[in-house]
Amino acid sequence: MKKLLTMFFTFFKIGSFTFGGGYAMIPLIEREVVDNHGWLTKDEFIDILVISQSFPGALAVNSCIFIGYKIGGLPGAILGLLGVVLPSFIIIVAIAIFFVAFRSLKVVDLLFKGISAAVPLLILVGVNSISKTVSKNAKNIIIIILTIIATLYFDINPVFIILIFGTYGVIHGRRKVS
Repeated sequence: MKKLLTMFFTFFKIGSFTFGGGYAMIPLIEREVVDNHGWLTKDEFIDILVISQSFPGALAVNSCIFIGYKIGGLPGAILGLLGVVLPSFIIIVAIAIFFVAFRSLKVVDLLFKGISAAVPLLILVGVNSISKTVSKNAKNIIIIILTIIATLYFDINPVFIILIFGTYGVIHGRRKVS
């Protein structure tokens, strides 16, 4: 039970102080669950990220649910979900109550501008961390290039790309195991 409460408060802390959505949270979640607490190995964390991205919903929320489930079953999944979602819920309710009074303040406007400038860097940190675990072979480089071309030049929905390359991974993985 102590591990589950520690996990809840860890995710609550991350949810409280991370701006920019799921991708900005990933490096912080990784540092906590892999490096600081040792609840998962780096490979397990990457596997959870891959699975989380293929499910509907926010990446960070899905990741925390799966991490919680791995750590403590269904109660862990529920606490993982609550830990990462409650801070946003509380903050949104507080902002909604006081938004009209706050928004006109210059300091609040500057605060949001500063936060929004930091978000792309946090996302890049997550991409950098994940890219270190990807094998640098010809197949993976081709997949990366095809994904970039498909999204930037042909405006293909990322869901289809995930489904296509997820299917490829299942087929390729089965051939490799056989």
